[in-house]
Amino acid sequence: MSSTNLGCLATHVIAGSSEFIFPLQDKHVHSSSIVECPNGDLLVCWFYGSGEREASDVRIRGARLKPDGAIWSPVFEMADTPNLPDCNPVLFIDPSEKLWLFWITVQAQRWGNSILRVRTSTNYQQDGPPDWNWQDIILLQPGEEFAQALLDGLNALNPTSPLWSDYAPKYINLIAEAAHDAGKRQTGWMTRTHPRVLSCGRFLLPLYSDGFNISLVALSDDRGTTWQASKPIVGLGNVQPSLVQRKNGDIVAFMRDNGGSPQRIQISVSSDKGETWSLAQDIAIPNPGTSVEVIALKSGAWLLVGNDTTEGRHQLAVYLSLDEGSTWQLKEYLEKAAPEEGEYSYPSVLQADNGSIHVTYSYHAKDKETIKHVTFKE
Repeated sequence: MSSTNLGCLATHVIAGSSEFIFPLQDKHVHSSSIVECPNGDLLVCWFYGSGEREASDVRIRGARLKPDGAIWSPVFEMADTPNLPDCNPVLFIDPSEKLWLFWITVQAQRWGNSILRVRTSTNYQQDGPPDWNWQDIILLQPGEEFAQALLDGLNALNPTSPLWSDYAPKYINLIAEAAHDAGKRQTGWMTRTHPRVLSCGRFLLPLYSDGFNISLVALSDDRGTTWQASKPIVGLGNVQPSLVQRKNGDIVAFMRDNGGSPQRIQISVSSDKGETWSLAQDIAIPNPGTSVEVIALKSGAWLLVGNDTTEGRHQLAVYLSLDEGSTWQLKEYLEKAAPEEGEYSYPSVLQADNGSIHVTYSYHAKDKETIKHVTFKE
């Protein structure tokens, strides 16, 4: 639907340094998140256990890398709810240098029953795990306007075939009906990518729902003390938004495609600081139903990391845009293998103070799994 096009293409494997954060092992590890601490430490977390939403031993683990270090620290615990899965952790350091960990705890083995949780630390730059000093849950309360906005958006999109979602396996009108249920509106909102901070001080926490198969943004104007839900980002299976801001103030959400053909990254734009969003539209970059992350670099260029294929997660690409996402150039691959040889997915991306770019992602090969860290220059 969008006229966004791909620029000149390259197919090189990226030049840079890389290492596993811990050795390949048998447990399931996935959905990492990376931040740079004020002292230069890199702090990474991920979830670890026997599976995902149906495994009671899933917890959040982490590790750190010193500024001049070559080896990651021993793995440590970051969060664990006994007998319930903890998934999709996201790290964030706010302008006052407070560390935040957002994640979900899954109830009754259903993503739609997930509870959004948060803990913070002001003492996190020592060896080992952060010293957590506050913890809470985030309870969003989208009102009936959420239901109306969702219905209006779906009617405007007018899909030609039914879509899958947890609440509506056959018919889109069931999604709209579910939106009138306050319990469903207020639960199941899940994290995946980094929050963003606007110049006015507003925090934006991108969220998505497997129940409604769409996204929204949690907004805070009091530095994370309270949160309000934006209007829904309505699309056809648009989830796991990654937010980047244009120079004119507009915010663009880049999203995974959980809908049908043609399987492309979807985007939506907000011109009012994240409160309302345009209908999600496809861009040209393929997406097999897996997470992407986009950041604005110090140079002004935008960097996007994701699986640029409709066939699986066997190649992980880095794109660069010099015009704020209007066109994209495929610069390099972080991983490129034959289908079924491995899965490399769910990137977390940052640019450090020294200009270096860091990406962590899930690395799954031959029934063994780890989190991989790659560093390179623009």
